[in-house]
Amino acid sequence: MAVVKSGVKSGARFLGMAVLASALVACGGQRERPLDSYTAEEIFKQGELKLSSVRRPDEAIRYFQEVERLYPYSEFAKRALIMQAYAYHKAKKYEEARAASQRYLDFYPGDEDAPYALYLMALSYYDQIDDVGRDQGVTFQALTGMRDVIEQYPDSDYARSAMLKFELAFDHLAAKEMEIGRYYLKRGNYTAAINRFRSVVQDFQTTTHTAEALHRLVEAYLALGFTQEAQTAGAILGYNYQSSPFYDDSFRLLKGRGLNPEAVGDSWLRAVYRQMIKGEWL
Repeated sequence: MAVVKSGVKSGARFLGMAVLASALVACGGQRERPLDSYTAEEIFKQGELKLSSVRRPDEAIRYFQEVERLYPYSEFAKRALIMQAYAYHKAKKYEEARAASQRYLDFYPGDEDAPYALYLMALSYYDQIDDVGRDQGVTFQALTGMRDVIEQYPDSDYARSAMLKFELAFDHLAAKEMEIGRYYLKRGNYTAAINRFRSVVQDFQTTTHTAEALHRLVEAYLALGFTQEAQTAGAILGYNYQSSPFYDDSFRLLKGRGLNPEAVGDSWLRAVYRQMIKGEWL
């Protein structure tokens, strides 16, 4: 991406920038020259210096903003805008990072850094995802943003990273469903628990939580006396996750009731069995 090429992550080009820093900052008791007396490139490079060598993103933002204000139609103004978005993100000012990224996309939708701007918007949501006990609205925003990157710029440098983060965020949502389901299960609210585990099995099949969700369904259905549903959940678990300790636990539970893990009855789980095991989607 051009933002990296401009020097954000490269230290070598800043070795000689001490001269510029001393020119822009007051020294020896002299008054600091106003920024409008410098070129767009000089101000831009001072912002880079603050961002990369001094590691002060807040101070860097001011220089990039001044490039935009003083030289609005220059090439450096465009570069300064994407650097603002990067600096805001680095400072963990995620709302401001999204706003700057959106402005970049509005002004320069076809530019080479447009994929990065879109990725940065998604990343600003992704980096706000907290533990599974928090509200998951931000996670949905991150998923939407990463999907936009993948769909709009599939050949960009950011598509692979966006795909990985999409999968992690997707798994995060499944973890939230599991946490709530276990909460209900422990308190004997089996119907509410089943609804959560069902969501994982139907909507989050590709995540790491499906095996446990099926096992918890066996537990909940047995507690309610719905043996056919429990058997079918056990059958799906045994077919796809036979090496999982959750299958061993479910197998013992079923055998303890004189039941086998097999697809019986005509519940929603039987439909899942036909889809997942037999490939019958219609």
